[in-house]
Amino acid sequence: MKKALINIDYTVDFVTGALPCGEPGEKIEGEITKITENFINQGELVVFAIDLHKRDDRYHPETKLFPPHNIEGTSGRDLFGSLEKLYHDNKELENVYWMDKTRYSAFAGTDLEIKLRERAITELHLVGVCTDICVLHTAVDAYNKGFNITVHENAVASFNEVGHRWALEHIKGCLNGKIV
Repeated sequence: MKKALINIDYTVDFVTGALPCGEPGEKIEGEITKITENFINQGELVVFAIDLHKRDDRYHPETKLFPPHNIEGTSGRDLFGSLEKLYHDNKELENVYWMDKTRYSAFAGTDLEIKLRERAITELHLVGVCTDICVLHTAVDAYNKGFNITVHENAVASFNEVGHRWALEHIKGCLNGKIV
């Protein structure tokens, strides 16, 4: 089985910035960076699926739910901590792919499925934030598209511990995902 890592929204705004999950997000920095580095070094596809919003976009559905975050051209979209340097040191590699996304799921309105299918990838490993929002919605879409799912428990976090735990159980129990 060929695998890929989907690194979801581990940005400054989602960890310590405009819409932070705070300490839980900060605590996963080492693990998320280590897992990402391992996938890069093994030559596996690593997708950075990163939230993108336009300033003052009154038509985006999240505008009513959350404060402005991950605004195009701001430092809030930078990857958090040591992951930023890892990305910049490897972004020219063929197996490292930055992908802007505008919805919770990394599949919604993107070319992610095409990138995975053309490489015959069948197994997706998910890391990032927030477990009960973008990680969960990406997992649901991956399941519906027939991909096998693995979530790295020590490399996902959320603002809400109850939602985080629920999402992990949902991925395991309803999407047949592995939690490692």
